[in-house]
Amino acid sequence: MSLKCFTKSEAVTLIRHCLDEGRVIASKHFRDELKAECLNILDAHHVLNTGNVFREPEFDVRYQEWNYRMEGTEPDGKQLAIVFSFKEDDLGFLITVFSIRG
Repeated sequence: MSLKCFTKSEAVTLIRHCLDEGRVIASKHFRDELKAECLNILDAHHVLNTGNVFREPEFDVRYQEWNYRMEGTEPDGKQLAIVFSFKEDDLGFLITVFSIRG
């Protein structure tokens, strides 16, 4: 089932709703990459709560869903990007995380 494509601001609002009142699931790949970056889930939640989606959503043909990229800074100042999708209106799915090196 493919949800509609949300605008950048709608995606920000919805992922924060998922964190506060819904559910957020971290994929194994996300958890592995978080560990590789020497971070924990609280660091990721900080980025999701304070970051922003600057790029347009991208459609993943394989999974038939829209992916969003949140960019922000974790508490120690590391710039991160978190790619996520929505499985339902109240269920966010964290796909990957990586450092942004400018």
